[in-house]
Amino acid sequence: MAEYALQMTNIVKSYSGVTVLSNVDFSVRQGEIHALLGENGAGKTTLMNILGGVTPMDSGKIVLFGKEVKLHSPADSQAEGVAFIHQELNVVNDLMVYENMFLGYELRNRAGMLDVREMCRQTEEVFARMNVKINPRAMMSTLETSYKQIVEIAKSLLRNAKLIIMDEPTTSLTQKEIENVFSIMRGLTQEHGVTVIFISHKLTEVVDFCDSYTVLRNGEKVADGNITQPDGTKISQADLARMMVGKDVLGVNVYKEHEIGEVILEVRDLTVDTRVKGVSFDLHRGEILGFTGLLGDGKEELVRAIFGDLRKTSGTVRLKGKTLNLKHPAQGKKHGIGFLPSNRKENAIIKDLSVQENITIVTLDKYCAGPTLLPSRERKVAEIYRDKLGIKVANLKNKITSLSGGNQQKVVLSKWMIANSDVMILSNPTQGVDVGAKNEIYALIMELAQEGMGIIVTSGEHQEILRLCDRAIVMYHGEVRGELSRDEISEENLMILSTGGLLH
Repeated sequence: MAEYALQMTNIVKSYSGVTVLSNVDFSVRQGEIHALLGENGAGKTTLMNILGGVTPMDSGKIVLFGKEVKLHSPADSQAEGVAFIHQELNVVNDLMVYENMFLGYELRNRAGMLDVREMCRQTEEVFARMNVKINPRAMMSTLETSYKQIVEIAKSLLRNAKLIIMDEPTTSLTQKEIENVFSIMRGLTQEHGVTVIFISHKLTEVVDFCDSYTVLRNGEKVADGNITQPDGTKISQADLARMMVGKDVLGVNVYKEHEIGEVILEVRDLTVDTRVKGVSFDLHRGEILGFTGLLGDGKEELVRAIFGDLRKTSGTVRLKGKTLNLKHPAQGKKHGIGFLPSNRKENAIIKDLSVQENITIVTLDKYCAGPTLLPSRERKVAEIYRDKLGIKVANLKNKITSLSGGNQQKVVLSKWMIANSDVMILSNPTQGVDVGAKNEIYALIMELAQEGMGIIVTSGEHQEILRLCDRAIVMYHGEVRGELSRDEISEENLMILSTGGLLH
């Protein structure tokens, strides 16, 4: 058995004369979970796309399991035992779960007919190994994002991959599911010698679950090593973050004292079928109110109902003293509510439009003279918000998909800032965003609060609630389990309430 599952040497890649990877060396030992770290735009995904056969390298050498390989397509990479679980879900919503699992690898019986029973059996077997219950015959479109992600991971296990690349695989998973997935991965590495390359911005996971790490910065390798140090202690998250960014970022205090004004939003006994059960709260001007809990706690359905994206079953919502009965997101926007949804790629950006068009899409009527759109007026506003939010883009006419996750999130934030919303709902505002960009987005949220906007943040990351919020409401099975003032917010208190416990 080769000591190294993978050795990539002197990898170079440029786009239009801009060097994205500069002589990068990347080695991963067999049977380990190896973290690949770096800010958005550092070159991680490009390096893995080269290994996955998606992107050709300009020069360099790849050795897999002791044998030099040439990877010209994803099929070449898969033939060498590499599975790539992408950050963007690669599922077909119009097919059933088992059909997604076996897409391109369908099983047939002796008569040449599709062997649905066997495909369902094998699908259930993989899910059982993962300790999850998903009906193989369920339509993919009916699954929560986190379960779609689990199906993606299960698919690679079904293929018996020897090297699995996981690009931000836990972004939409709860802590319990994350631990479950890692325990599965750990079992595969220890019992079957499977190797995992793990790309994540969640440094807690890296320190808790990974064996070793490599850090890229601006297309170059700046550090690598073992998570557990020679003295038996583990490397700190702060050290990893410093390597990634080149300066201290975790120590930055993002919370700033700000004035909290009168009540702007009143929610009373809001119910959404069986998912949200009689939730009541007030939101003040200038307040950042956090909602947290575990997956299925109802927080996402709650905020979607407030915005008009989901029909409420009963209850009242009052904005600035006026009762709202919203049946459509357009009504939420009209009344002064902005909404940044949790799944940016599916629900927040329009992939086929430019950065400029995504910035101005919510307020297009402002740039019109009669029925005619005035491009110069639209461009001017886009430029103002590009500069105000520090959106890194070479040309506003570039497609939104050309931007890193953090910059895409800033674009989504900017379109609602232009709309001058009274209330801003931010669902997982830094999902899939690196540590440096997180602080920039937190600073923008803090600025909006200082300007008097009422802000609701939903997040499964307790650190996010801790660093940002004036007050936190913890939900459990669709109900409010507890409310914490800023002084009471701690990871321990949030976890106790999230899991159904009570504070003494």
